Amino acid sequence: MRKTLFLTAALGLCLGGTAAMADSAWTGGDNLPTNPLSCDNTPGEAAAMPYDGGAPTGAPDLKGKKITVVDVPKLIGIGYFNATSKGIADAAAELGNVEAKTDGPTQANIDQQISFIDNYITSGVNGILFAANDPVAIAPVLKKALSKGIHVVGYDANSQPDAREWFVNQAQFNGIGKALIDDMAKEIGEEGAFAIVTSTFTTPNQARWIAEMAAYQAKCHPKMKWLETVEAQEDNNLSFNQATTLINKYGDDLKGIFGMTSVATPASAEAVTQAGKCGKIAVVGLATPNAMKPYVEKDCVKSVVLWNPVDLGYAAMHVLRAAVDGTLQPGAKSVKAGKLGELQIINGSEVLLGAPTTFTKENIGNFDF
Repeated sequence: MRKTLFLTAALGLCLGGTAAMADSAWTGGDNLPTNPLSCDNTPGEAAAMPYDGGAPTGAPDLKGKKITVVDVPKLIGIGYFNATSKGIADAAAELGNVEAKTDGPTQANIDQQISFIDNYITSGVNGILFAANDPVAIAPVLKKALSKGIHVVGYDANSQPDAREWFVNQAQFNGIGKALIDDMAKEIGEEGAFAIVTSTFTTPNQARWIAEMAAYQAKCHPKMKWLETVEAQEDNNLSFNQATTLINKYGDDLKGIFGMTSVATPASAEAVTQAGKCGKIAVVGLATPNAMKPYVEKDCVKSVVLWNPVDLGYAAMHVLRAAVDGTLQPGAKSVKAGKLGELQIINGSEVLLGAPTTFTKENIGNFDF
């Protein structure tokens, strides 16, 4: 039976420094207010906000007509974005009037991602899907696409809102932050020390998750100690090396490692395994079940949190088609997304995918992505 986490927004306190965090704990983030959820399981409520997305200029009327769409994720060739690409392709085939392809850099490099998008603006497409490596740096090229009448929808990692029409959010940031910190507290206790392996300090989704983790930890688990946050560029070898460095640097003081990407989490688990620290250093993070099965089945990792990335890509494709057709307009409260049904619109221009799943030894074998 799936154990799902229902993630909704709540109003709360802004992030501030606490004695529970080392000075080096967090040097990234976007300085936006944080909204830590309740320490119990009381759900919050999303505040109504006006539409804050952008709009294409002079977009042609393509309602019901064949469109060409390019998907440019942070990088290609890793399991997570292979899964989102599959969801996009599945939705395109289901819709029947969409020609979609995925293309992008083989490293999580914002300059390369911008070049790919710019090239597709020049060659001509009707729609662009993206997962941003940097929310600010990517904004000008996305605004360029909008100015050319191209529809733009983000997923997984957002841009500045006015640089795209809609963003499909896999889960609200404060909900992810709560789930991860609560899981870690269960494993290492209320006074345990942890470190974080992330992609980059400017990657928008990881930056927001970590900021919300800090706010929730300070509010609900104030005696936990945050040792350090390190970057690993969504690279497997670098993630492994960074986790190994943390293990060697902090020794017995390190009780847990968070992996903030689908690459960092299995790499951290492998580092803990090779160091002979299974059962002594907890690994908690976001990753695909296929990547984590060996570690979960061997009891080196107790749980993994993730949404279904196939569904994320599938939803993004349906949202873009709805934007092109004009069936999704600013002010809408929901959007139809094929087999996923009606998806809620929050925060002005975000489409919420829904609740992720906690994968454990009992259920991880039931999933294949």
